[in-house]
Amino acid sequence: MAGHSSVPVVNALSDDFHPLQTVADLLTMHEALAPSAAGPGLGLDGLRVAWVGDSNNVLFDLATGCVKAGVDIAVASPPGYGIPPAMRRVIAAAADGVDRPGRLEETTAPEEAVRGADVIVTDTWVSMGQEADQKKRLAAFAGYQVTDELARRGGAKDGWRFMHCLPRHREEVADDVFYGPRSLVFPEAENRLWAAVATLEALVVNKGRIEP
Repeated sequence: MAGHSSVPVVNALSDDFHPLQTVADLLTMHEALAPSAAGPGLGLDGLRVAWVGDSNNVLFDLATGCVKAGVDIAVASPPGYGIPPAMRRVIAAAADGVDRPGRLEETTAPEEAVRGADVIVTDTWVSMGQEADQKKRLAAFAGYQVTDELARRGGAKDGWRFMHCLPRHREEVADDVFYGPRSLVFPEAENRLWAAVATLEALVVNKGRIEP
């Protein structure tokens, strides 16, 4: 579509990608965790993100963005629900030309993924079009709920924060995490607006020139 269009085409969401969500997520991490807002870049180098849950479109772009931003990301998904090989290659290619790219790690153990995490992220376990597999998926993801206990058991950093792109279901994250002081979900949701505004400005107003 984009190849035959005379105007910019923005992927607002597809089965494999969700780039605007990643823009919002990196902005949210920058606001909450970057040591300084001064200087070029997002200031996220060296942070560690843990993804606990399904390997889906939100994860694929978040992992790509983390690699580019110098953020390590550890992914915990049940057997059979990990990152597909083709998508793993896309994520690995994001390191090309980056001085200090982030690393992608994969495991089936949530405790391993959250070890040393600055941010713990999850998403829906049953995406649109997967409703027929709901029972099977809920059974497979039992034990993958994000909780304070999981973070303590796995050794997340003391000041770890939580993110979720919404809508959220209770089996994915405990109420005390979702509504508690660690949660960034509502600033994250607001940043979806600014991610869209910035994208349109870059593509339409600035004709593709990315300005700090």
